[in-house]
Amino acid sequence: MTSKIIYLGSLRTEAEHLNSGKKVLTDAPIDNQGKGEAYSPTDLVATALGSCMLTIMGIRARDHNIDIDGTEISIEKIMGSNPRRIETVVVSINMPDHKYSDSDKDLLEKAARDCPVCKSLRPGIAKLNFDW
Repeated sequence: MTSKIIYLGSLRTEAEHLNSGKKVLTDAPIDNQGKGEAYSPTDLVATALGSCMLTIMGIRARDHNIDIDGTEISIEKIMGSNPRRIETVVVSINMPDHKYSDSDKDLLEKAARDCPVCKSLRPGIAKLNFDW
């Protein structure tokens, strides 16, 4: 078991990560009858993509002695309609001001694209922009 999710009413849920006990609230977005006072479920999917990319990049960086501390990712989730779904996730990856070789850049960009969340989404949904 990974998590337990409880419906709190008013289009809100509370998800508990069973291994750690940490909790996350979700709220339906304003454009879908909610208050938008917490992550929406689709926000979490888009956010998970960025977190996963950074995690896999961190593993590869550690394995190859590349410093990526301070790397920041900004996520823009674009919703589609008919059916309502995540259409595109624009992932802007801002790398720290270090000198990266071309092979380091290739390795880290491949790591981001190979993250399990990215591999689980529809092909082409993630649009990556690296700022070296």
